[in-house]
Amino acid sequence: MDNAATKPVLKSVVESMLPYFSEEYANPSSAYSFSKNAKNAVLKARQSAAKLIGANADEIFFTSGGSEADNWALKGAADFWKRKRNKIVTTKIEHHAILNTVNYIGKYGFDVEYIPVDGYGVVDIEKAKKIIDSNTAIVSVMTANNEVGTIEPIKEIAQIAKKNGAYFHTDAVQAAGHINIDVSDQYIDMLSVSGHKFGAPKGIGFLYKKNDIKISNLIHGGGQEKGLRAGTENVPYIVGLGKACDEALNVNSKRLCDMRDYFILNVLKSIPQSVLNGHPSKRLPSNINISFYGVNGKTMVSMLSMYGVFVSSQSACASQSSEFSYVLKAMGMDIKRAQGAVRFSISENLNYDDLKYTINCLKNVVGNLRNIN
Repeated sequence: MDNAATKPVLKSVVESMLPYFSEEYANPSSAYSFSKNAKNAVLKARQSAAKLIGANADEIFFTSGGSEADNWALKGAADFWKRKRNKIVTTKIEHHAILNTVNYIGKYGFDVEYIPVDGYGVVDIEKAKKIIDSNTAIVSVMTANNEVGTIEPIKEIAQIAKKNGAYFHTDAVQAAGHINIDVSDQYIDMLSVSGHKFGAPKGIGFLYKKNDIKISNLIHGGGQEKGLRAGTENVPYIVGLGKACDEALNVNSKRLCDMRDYFILNVLKSIPQSVLNGHPSKRLPSNINISFYGVNGKTMVSMLSMYGVFVSSQSACASQSSEFSYVLKAMGMDIKRAQGAVRFSISENLNYDDLKYTINCLKNVVGNLRNIN
């Protein structure tokens, strides 16, 4: 029940990768004919990644994952804009790959401003219009939040950025492969994706960069990835990512939404003093974040694991923090509600029996903890 942290690698993805570990092991940048199959496999994967988000294949740049893509987009854009514009705009509910990167860039002459969000975690469009101006170099707002699942109005925010001549970047790590994304229709200049969130291995992702957007290299060296990201291509993982992109286009999101809504309805109905966090309808198909008053979310995570139910109290990247979620804090949530928050994230591998079992375990855990308290 924690598929937002990572998903298992799809069997079809594993099968697609296997030949490129040993049989088709050639370096795709080599000049001889033996490298042709590897080179074509990388090209095919690039086309699949592009199709997933409505881009052109030559706008896809493979990375080690979402964090690298976020870093590259922001640092590369800041390097291009330095001495021309000096404002970066984002939100306080972004992934740490964004928040820590803008803090770093802020040390080099850039001002960082944050667009506030409402109690559902939705960006305030009217405040965005006031904050984004002609001095803004980059606007970065996530497509959907990794903790509460709220889907952001990125098209409207991108249009504001475009009107002011700023780049618009979105961290789509939780959204890609789960909801429809069209970079052209949504005016997106750059977009980050991580493969392990939708069936590819950990350690592979990509950055979409619109052709007319200028950014500097993050890794200097050879001429791979159009000379912008040096390093011999990780062919097996790139192939696996391409296959996962193909599979994502066939995912039945309605079934996931039905399962999500069934779980929410039955938890809120059967467990008193429980409340849904995030937007009630504009949310990821797989994401469920619920607060249980009178209990501690981290304690619930430990106790549920004894039943074989694995959930989280916040994102995996922030799980070692002793404080409650910074996302819920930015949403203006009171401490009692925030401390009792638990994130459930479902996948296609689950069924209604799994959900019923989880709900029964929840009843036991919440009841026992409230009695103790």
